[in-house]
Amino acid sequence: MRLIFRPQARGEVLQAQAWYEERSPGLGLEFARAVDVAIAQVLRMPLAFPRIEAEFRHVVMRRFPYSLIYHPSGPELVVVSCFHHRRQPGAWARNLSD
Repeated sequence: MRLIFRPQARGEVLQAQAWYEERSPGLGLEFARAVDVAIAQVLRMPLAFPRIEAEFRHVVMRRFPYSLIYHPSGPELVVVSCFHHRRQPGAWARNLSD
């Protein structure tokens, strides 16, 4: 399965990683590792995680209050958002129109 990160989702990951790194050196790397673990889980079992709307699903990241929101699309897995759990529900959908 081919992994595709929408540019907005990649930006959200990088922004969160930088924020954690500013707070505590090395924590940004831990965040990046949590993203990698979540991606590996999704690539292994893309339909195992709960649907949140239509064909979109999410995987909760370990240790951090974030979910990766994605949808499996044939041979591709498209990550549309790295969503902080304190954001307004549904705000991730704005990434779809960009």
